[in-house]
Amino acid sequence: MALRPAWKGYLKLSLVTCAVELSNATTQSGKISFRTINRTTGNRVKRQYIDGASGKPVDEDSQVKGYEIQDDEFLLIEEEEIEAVQIESSHTMELEGFVDKSEIKQVYLDTPYYLSPADKVSEEAFAVIREALAAKKMAGLARIVLYRRERPVLVEPFGKGMLVTTLRYQNTVRKPDEIFDDLKGVKLDEDMVELAAGIVDKKKAKFDPAKFEDHYETALIELVRSKKAGKKVQKAKPETKPSNVVNLFDALRKSLAEDAGKSDGASEDKPGPRKKSDGADKKNGEKAKPKSSSKSKSA
Repeated sequence: MALRPAWKGYLKLSLVTCAVELSNATTQSGKISFRTINRTTGNRVKRQYIDGASGKPVDEDSQVKGYEIQDDEFLLIEEEEIEAVQIESSHTMELEGFVDKSEIKQVYLDTPYYLSPADKVSEEAFAVIREALAAKKMAGLARIVLYRRERPVLVEPFGKGMLVTTLRYQNTVRKPDEIFDDLKGVKLDEDMVELAAGIVDKKKAKFDPAKFEDHYETALIELVRSKKAGKKVQKAKPETKPSNVVNLFDALRKSLAEDAGKSDGASEDKPGPRKKSDGADKKNGEKAKPKSSSKSKSA
């Protein structure tokens, strides 16, 4: 069965227009799901709207949206009235400006969608716009009404089609200072930073989403299989919390050594971080101690 588009309309670049379809780029169809069941009867439970004052069920025909204008006083808005609200971005995605995607902070990127031509007639104009963006290595900024909300979007070439990513409005993104303002500056030991960088080097890899595994989903599937087979489900053991790092310098050195030992062809790996001649390697083989205990302890 063909996927139902999330949005249908027109892509516009100046006087060039083509019909397009927006499709969800992600899916949750493969995820395990549960129904709510009446434990006593074994029947499915249905959701029902209840009148807040009388406690009686409200049938579908009596349900209407309301906008609260003051405490417990609502302005009723009918579905057809909402449907009648149409603005240009309800049906047209006009490319209003162009940016380098790297200029956009990741926190503003929201949901990805695939954009494709809606018919054969639109394929040529669609391809011209896509290739123009690719040639300039730019992404277009536009607006569309999606799920009854106007959303700013980023439009960029993506294989034979294009990728549209909805963007968050500035007033919906919390300022980082709200979270990070209490963090105090820490004077770091260069050797410790270099050791940590060495661990990053050892674990360097190419991005491959095929290697991602949802371990929680796997555990849920195993739970279902065990219950179906009549096996008793074992209670999870309390998780052992990692112990606090007493000596950060030693922990970094041991981590780097362990990662080097696990690597195949360790002799071909890049050399570890340089060691200063301030006692990091003593002739008697004794491990170097950090310059100051205040720099090497972590709560």
